[in-house]
Amino acid sequence: MESKAKLFGHPIHQMLIVFPLGLLATSVIFDIVYLSTKNNYWAGISYWLIAVGVIGGLVAAIFGLIDWLAIPAMTRAKSVGLIHGLGNVLVVGLFIGSWLLRRNNPYDPQTLPLALSFSGCLISTLTAWLGGELVVRLGVGVDTGANLNAPNSISHPSPGHSATHQQEETPPNRYAA
Repeated sequence: MESKAKLFGHPIHQMLIVFPLGLLATSVIFDIVYLSTKNNYWAGISYWLIAVGVIGGLVAAIFGLIDWLAIPAMTRAKSVGLIHGLGNVLVVGLFIGSWLLRRNNPYDPQTLPLALSFSGCLISTLTAWLGGELVVRLGVGVDTGANLNAPNSISHPSPGHSATHQQEETPPNRYAA
């Protein structure tokens, strides 16, 4: 199933999600550094990483929703996509809570905002796996012309949009008798 929201032939959701995932995970790493060193500098960086990560997550979610709405009903992909999406809404909600609780003193977060961030990061490992399941196993967002020798997506539009569709040739088995 091809993505419905593309830029230069590639799914926008898959391009955007790396930023919030990386920013939010890095905020947790910096919180751990803060807890280990008691250097408030790291907590302040974490606060701003959370803010940017949440904004990025909300933008990526728009394109994920567009793609999810295009998945046929009553399929495993639709169910996995629903769990993936709702799980990510929970992740972003946990980080929003953490960020809001840090607002008055971003350089000295208390236990609850840290626990919310750590929980969000833990849950995001599951939702990221589900996203991988959607793309790698179920082919959601994968171009119908995908194969090991496909031409680049900018100079050659998706074969799914043309009358001809070349299949990848299977090399001959040189070990066959």
